[in-house]
Amino acid sequence: MMEKSRCTQQLAFNLLFGLWFTCCLAQTTPSNTATPAPSPSPSPQSQNERLKVRLAGYPRKHNEGRVELFYKGEWGTICDDDFSISNANVLCRQLGFVSATGWTHSAKYGKGQGKIWLDNVLCNGGEKSIDSCKSRGWGNSDCTHDEDAGVVCKDERIPGFVDSNVIDAFVDENKIEEVRLRPVVAMAKKRLPITEGVVEVKHKDGWAQICDLGWTIKNTRVVCGMLGFPHEKKVNKNFYKRLKKRAAEKVSRPKVNVSAGGRPTSKAKANSKSKQSSPGKRLYLERQKSYFHVHSVACTGTEVHLAACPLEFSKRNATSSCEGGMAAVVSCMPGPQFMQNSGLKKKLKTSSNVRLKGGARLGEGRVEVLKDNEWGTVCDDRWSLQSASVVCRELGFGSAKEALTGARMGQGMGPIYMNEVKCLGQEKSIWNCPFKNITSEDCQHMEDAAVRCSVPYMGLESLIRITGGRTRYEGRLEVLSSDSNGTQSWGLICGESWSTKEAMVACRQLGLGYANQGLQETWYWDSSNVTEMIMSGVKCTGNEMSLSQCQHHKTVSCQKSAAKFAAGVICSDTASDLILNAPLVQQTVYIEDRPLHMLYCAAEEDCLSKSAAKANWPYGHRRLLRFSSQIHNIGRADFKPKAGRHSWVWHACHGHYHSMDIFTHYDLLNANGSKVAEGHKASFCLEDTDCQEGVSKRYECANFGDQGITVGCWDLYRHDIDCQWIDITDVKPGNYILQIVINPNHEVAESDFTNNAMKCNCKYDGHRIWLHNCHVGDAFSEEAERRFEKYPGQLNNQVS
Repeated sequence: MMEKSRCTQQLAFNLLFGLWFTCCLAQTTPSNTATPAPSPSPSPQSQNERLKVRLAGYPRKHNEGRVELFYKGEWGTICDDDFSISNANVLCRQLGFVSATGWTHSAKYGKGQGKIWLDNVLCNGGEKSIDSCKSRGWGNSDCTHDEDAGVVCKDERIPGFVDSNVIDAFVDENKIEEVRLRPVVAMAKKRLPITEGVVEVKHKDGWAQICDLGWTIKNTRVVCGMLGFPHEKKVNKNFYKRLKKRAAEKVSRPKVNVSAGGRPTSKAKANSKSKQSSPGKRLYLERQKSYFHVHSVACTGTEVHLAACPLEFSKRNATSSCEGGMAAVVSCMPGPQFMQNSGLKKKLKTSSNVRLKGGARLGEGRVEVLKDNEWGTVCDDRWSLQSASVVCRELGFGSAKEALTGARMGQGMGPIYMNEVKCLGQEKSIWNCPFKNITSEDCQHMEDAAVRCSVPYMGLESLIRITGGRTRYEGRLEVLSSDSNGTQSWGLICGESWSTKEAMVACRQLGLGYANQGLQETWYWDSSNVTEMIMSGVKCTGNEMSLSQCQHHKTVSCQKSAAKFAAGVICSDTASDLILNAPLVQQTVYIEDRPLHMLYCAAEEDCLSKSAAKANWPYGHRRLLRFSSQIHNIGRADFKPKAGRHSWVWHACHGHYHSMDIFTHYDLLNANGSKVAEGHKASFCLEDTDCQEGVSKRYECANFGDQGITVGCWDLYRHDIDCQWIDITDVKPGNYILQIVINPNHEVAESDFTNNAMKCNCKYDGHRIWLHNCHVGDAFSEEAERRFEKYPGQLNNQVS
């Protein structure tokens, strides 16, 4: 308390912020009270959660593979000697699955590399970690990698379990737990993100500084990276030295009363003496010695955390641990999307040939790279934090917090371009790193690499909250706003026009992942007594970082202003992701002239164009553009209709239930983008037609069964079933674009809506039809997409 009050007095007394800088630098310095020395880093045997486990190998799906353990900074395997289903059960639970269904021997998933960490493992099955089981001890084995063990886990996750297949920094948190920048200019504190300031590390119950003797730009790069900044800048050290000098002069020059003759009065002398000898003054002067927790840092610049660098800590009883130096100060350059000054955004551009897809939060996702104008993925063999960090920095984020393997951010659908990427960490782009080209037997999309990047703290989550829900993932939304007087009170969002897109932004801002649902009415317990609507007409694209970046009414306009009509959300860590098999549409297209007497059911379900109503039923025919569509779920949660089965509609004509009003739109567009013909399909019989090897079907429509598409499965609508067409009876010959959109109204939440549309160039000569360049909406580069829109069609059955 004495330190805090002294600092407050100094701040009030002096207008110069330089003095404040020195005071606050010292305020968190530990006292001389004896405290126990930090204990050494525990081994996995004594701290089970420290042991990392992952699945690897090929071919495999996400819930099976070769078992690898991370011990003493290195990944290694387990020998299959004495292996049992009990061992597999323990390992599967550590990986986040409920249990094991089997195990494998003799390197079924391929031979691992490096150490064989455990051999002759004997578990009872109830242990919390594999290192609690009996074995020959770490690294003691007489096996070769031909005997690497694997497990097959039940594909059911433990609720709330953190992702498996994660490579993180694995640093000793007893050394440095947390790092921050403390700005010394008062105005800088009000601006987020904080990009320059004194480096402070969490120490005991406070914050301590780092001595800047020997400090290099490489150290600065590491600090900036872990705080979410891609680039570092040089600091004007003279500015900080002047602050320090000015503060020291202020402290050493006490204020005294002067007599007419220019000499201090006796009363002034006495006051001056008593002030200097007061306990508060002595403590302040002692603090000028600047005890520093870290004496020196020697980063190479490629580390993802300061604790991974060689550090020298100050000796406990040293009188001065930074003689001739001062507190380390760093300055960072934020990525374009985090810049306050919009004028600089043009200078700093993020990469146009690397992107992240399928991530729930800002700065995370599956890594995709652009080659020959088409996007593809990166295989996770040898995927590392250094390679992940290069991707993060090139996209305007900091260094990587985690490198993820095994398609933990969902599977891609296009080509796989890179394998065994080996970045050093300093490269400007992942394309500058050594890598191997892919052969067909090397990798599958179940091995797609992903990243979680460090992002700057923007304070956005403090401007929004959800209340009244049964869990922290759901509730009524409340936002913080300021009135004309600058007073903050919480308010509600009008539920009118609120949709999944807006809910996606809200869940992302809250740090709660995806939106399962956007609620226009919220019958939640009113726990906060907030009743006023302060925002309405919210309309988001879905990519914004916060709701404040979305469009909304300048003045609130809400027809239903009761609290129960406020917007709400149900958030989730995972979501489905549907995508069409574009080549299959191109391969299966044809024209059929179908007699009207065979189209009564289709007409009842509104699957024909409007002119069909005027036809001379049952005579004549309709010309139909037919094709097959195969819809894959490549996300991380099953795709299920939002409506419960009690509200599904039975259609007797076709003998099936409709679980969604509109599941797919089929449109034929002219060169101007206007529709010349259209079709649509309600989701009758949404089910698992087939799945990847090893994935079990869950959804089958027969006998009023569940409808949906399992992760890793697909639903096939064959070209020969009703409504799997566009009625083109009234379409004239010419060049068109065929467009198919799944889940067009965003009725069901997905991790990525940009890949829901598929387009093809279409040439119709009045008798035959050809499709070319069929592709998913985000599969090509912007340049290739522009060329596609101008595509002239086809002549003489050749692409012109």
